[in-house]
Amino acid sequence: MIIWAFPVLGCTLLISALLLRRRPLVALAVLLGGSLASAALHPVPAQATLIEVAVVLVCGAGLEICYMAATRTRRVSVTGVAMLAAVSVLIPFLRVPFPGARGGTISGSDVHVVTIVGLLAALLAWLIGNSIRLAQARAEALKGQAAAETALAERLRIARELHDIVAHSVGVIAIQAGAAHRVFDARPAEARDALAAIEATSRETLSGLRRMMTGLRRTEPEQGSGQAPLGPAPGLADLDRLTAMTLDAGVRVDVDWRGSREPLPADIDLSAFRIIQEAVTNVVRHAGTSHCQVSIDRQDGQQLSIEVTDSGRGGSTAGTGFGITGMRERATLLDGDFSAGPRPDGGFRVAARLPLPAPAPAA
Repeated sequence: MIIWAFPVLGCTLLISALLLRRRPLVALAVLLGGSLASAALHPVPAQATLIEVAVVLVCGAGLEICYMAATRTRRVSVTGVAMLAAVSVLIPFLRVPFPGARGGTISGSDVHVVTIVGLLAALLAWLIGNSIRLAQARAEALKGQAAAETALAERLRIARELHDIVAHSVGVIAIQAGAAHRVFDARPAEARDALAAIEATSRETLSGLRRMMTGLRRTEPEQGSGQAPLGPAPGLADLDRLTAMTLDAGVRVDVDWRGSREPLPADIDLSAFRIIQEAVTNVVRHAGTSHCQVSIDRQDGQQLSIEVTDSGRGGSTAGTGFGITGMRERATLLDGDFSAGPRPDGGFRVAARLPLPAPAPAA
């Protein structure tokens, strides 16, 4: 019988391993049945046979149950636990004859040890596999949450950029169109100037929108030679153009620079310009004044301070529009501070502080 014992066990393990991924319950049934058959054919004392059965239950069947609990539904894994527990409990009642064993059967306290080991192996394997499954599910949930947060942040970024690009330009165009309409017959020269400002503002807006669309379509082929070149993203260097457009809309913007004018990081430069642009746009649209003051301070080298003030009608501190919300979000994303509200002596004040990165040490 010893000739058949080990081949039966080897074939059992091989077949069970091949079936595990597609038919885990069938693989477990083959392993349990083959292990009992191998033990019945093993011509050694009963103690060694029991050790063999215990090893198969703990190592083979336990690993398969752990795999099922980690990769299959709970129904499948619980069924596997029930199968292993049933075999463990039924061993004392099988009375399978083993050649060379005392009395020819397995009996006594050793059998109960195998039963307890099998039950503990089934429970422990299921707990380990279920823990792995829960950890994988949590990791997938966190991954999905991170993807959703990334998508939301990108949507907010696009919304801010669209608002900043369109709101200022449309406000200037609306004011210029109204002025041209009022003086079209009486002062044709001023009407032509207003239409020229509308044309320039429209081209500026179109260029900004095309830059944005190009950034959103980075996976598409590069632009052909027949397309107009796209300029870089705006920054504080474009304040002169912004003040000229705002002057055409009837509001003079005085810019007060303090400290260094060295180039800023791209994200800080863009956010600073957009905050000033939106604040000036609000002055043009809501303040009812012909003048506003822009202060830019970079004296300490650690932060960029921006302040836009006017002496117009003021406004609400709640900031219900998207403009103030967008400015606050831009400052927050850069770990900066933002405030906006009416001034005690009249008018409105927008202030932002954007931290600057530490300069790189000299080589």
